[in-house]
Amino acid sequence: MFTSINDYVNRCGAFSPEDIAVFNSLLKPKSIKKKQLLLREGEICDFEAYIVKGCLRTFYIDENGSEVILQFSVEDWWVGDIGSFHERTPTLLYVEAMEDSDLLMLNPARKEELLARVPQFERVFRLMIQRHLSALEHRLIRTIAKTAEERYVEFIKQYPKIALRVPQHYIASYLGMTPEFLSKVRRRLATRRD
Repeated sequence: MFTSINDYVNRCGAFSPEDIAVFNSLLKPKSIKKKQLLLREGEICDFEAYIVKGCLRTFYIDENGSEVILQFSVEDWWVGDIGSFHERTPTLLYVEAMEDSDLLMLNPARKEELLARVPQFERVFRLMIQRHLSALEHRLIRTIAKTAEERYVEFIKQYPKIALRVPQHYIASYLGMTPEFLSKVRRRLATRRD
């Protein structure tokens, strides 16, 4: 269960087997079922979760009661609410499993213990946050500067595996359009290929 996360960590820096053993000892494995919520609006996020297997979605509910998907997370990604986790404030987000998923959880106390015992793990978490911020910046640029067709094509190119695992109405929400409009976009693109 720790192979993929240890590979992730070792891509971020050189760690001794002892450092990795400390890290692994502080992680808590958790399995969740499809449709199970890992986080609900109003809760304080008490985890950073690494996805060993599965697919999760992060969303909020807007003023009209509609779900707005912010992110899909799959294997080798982390999920949670960074602001709520670090500031200890209630989240506005929901995190739900879209498939049966296996996670490795790190709570604030265990993270602090890890950083006290193996300070070079700061680099791992800095790189994780940079990766997350970069993805959010690209998503923001796509949302503002691209047409619906361009957003859909880029999504399919950038996340081909996610596109096969996620229902179209969730992809529509992520791209900021209705499922009906996404169907029109897909039909237009299909007719151009013919």
